Amino acid sequence: MSLRSPVGRVLGLGSAGEGVAHWWTLRVTSVALVLLGLWFVFALIALPDRSYETVTAWIREPFNAVMLSLLVGTTIYHSLLGVQEVVEDYVSDHGAKIVTMLALQFIHVILGALGIFSVLRIAFGSAA
Repeated sequence: MSLRSPVGRVLGLGSAGEGVAHWWTLRVTSVALVLLGLWFVFALIALPDRSYETVTAWIREPFNAVMLSLLVGTTIYHSLLGVQEVVEDYVSDHGAKIVTMLALQFIHVILGALGIFSVLRIAFGSAA
């Protein structure tokens, strides 16, 4: 016995199927953030001091610059997925939901670009 309506069966309407992908992406980015966060904490602990010169020299190393860029990008993407879920669950007005999602996506893209740009600017030695 199917719970789908006859019209739904004929038209092939049903779940959009995007919920599982969203759920898995949140889990994968969570695991990535744990690993990148542990790397970041242990790398900072291993520094001899936390002076500006020491930290910028550390960021200038290619491996560290790439890892920091991955940390920033993954954090921003995970944050976007999380707030998207909150908006979808708690904003009932369709127009407000669309405007809010567009604004949040714009803000997250800007923040991610600024974060990665900052890391690359230091990595390529043009930080003052």
